[in-house]
Amino acid sequence: MTNQPPARDRVLDAYGELLINDGPLAATLDAVAAAAGVSKGGLLYHFKSKEALTEGLVNQLRELAEADFTAMSKDPRGCASYYVRTSVFGESTFDRVIVAAMRLAQGEDSTVRQAFAEIHATWYKLILSDIGDPTVARAVMLLGDGLYYNAALFGMASGSEHTTVDGEAVDVEALLEVVAQMRSGPRS
Repeated sequence: MTNQPPARDRVLDAYGELLINDGPLAATLDAVAAAAGVSKGGLLYHFKSKEALTEGLVNQLRELAEADFTAMSKDPRGCASYYVRTSVFGESTFDRVIVAAMRLAQGEDSTVRQAFAEIHATWYKLILSDIGDPTVARAVMLLGDGLYYNAALFGMASGSEHTTVDGEAVDVEALLEVVAQMRSGPRS
């Protein structure tokens, strides 16, 4: 007998995978139930509507973000370094939930966009507490966001060096050196 995750978790995972692979229009309740291996009644037991399913995904996003905030605040290399290092899409549960939620945020769902705004604001506060300069903190965020965007879009693997779609190497450790230089200010 295989140890399967609880039905509620399977439903959320299936919803996320359908959003990632096929988009919000394909993520119907029937499709989610089929992908999760549960009856539609089983899905409706856990999530009464598609809105409730989206709320479940947003709650999962928030929970994973809270764990990320904790890890970020405790990172010995600092919050800015953590943000850049972890801004490479690595197929973690958090990464998958972020991408699934992003698919919803591209539509009319203000709940998902609000969750992203709150998460982004917390990341910024943590980076700012580490860096001390709002402009440099914002630059670090944009650097990390750009890495994440490219990694998600072009499928870079996790690790310290990646190849972009145009074949150029991206060395995350070298980017961290740039962050350190920005932190210390201009050299005379």
